[in-house]
Amino acid sequence: MTAIEQTEARPRGTRLPRRARRNQLLGAAQEVFVAQGYHAAAMDDIAERAGVSKPVLYQHFPGKLDLYLALLDQHCESLLQAVRTALASTTDNGQRVAATMDAYFAYVEDEGGAFRLVFESDLTNEPAVRDRVDKVSLDCAKAVSGVIAEDTDIPSDQAMLLAVGLCGMAQITARYWLGAGQKLPRDAAAKLVSALSWRGIAGFPMHSASGGGG
Repeated sequence: MTAIEQTEARPRGTRLPRRARRNQLLGAAQEVFVAQGYHAAAMDDIAERAGVSKPVLYQHFPGKLDLYLALLDQHCESLLQAVRTALASTTDNGQRVAATMDAYFAYVEDEGGAFRLVFESDLTNEPAVRDRVDKVSLDCAKAVSGVIAEDTDIPSDQAMLLAVGLCGMAQITARYWLGAGQKLPRDAAAKLVSALSWRGIAGFPMHSASGGGG
């Protein structure tokens, strides 16, 4: 059963403040885009899902691409903040790796399926979409590389390469885990991947003054 089938259409005619209406429309659009993909989704479907008329939908979003990009911005920012929060949650680098891996697994597990808009979009040939997806991947890697560079003697360009590898591993393994049916609990899956990651990154020498632990 799709997300569209699982959720009843909203009743029409309810007046909402502009921000609340916008959030409602974004929620409805997410359900439709995740279930149908960008190309198959129609503004009629989104309006119906939100329980509004098409003119109301167009008052907030001039077109389907505008709506998709607004959702993409929202969920790219959510991922970046999750990674930054994980990195800031501890000064122990082994725990940082574990928290960062879990942030990706939690993001992918979210029942709304938002990760599909970011990592599995059927609109990646659209430059505005590709730019946003590339940017959030790069920004997450920059956040990780900053920690690597601070705590080791690795040059910044090498730290960035390692960070791209760590983030790529987190994203791909989390998506595989979900697609394979979540045969391991999320915490166990994230710990398994973080153990692999930490065994690699821990091999690089720390600054003598650094307090990063294992």
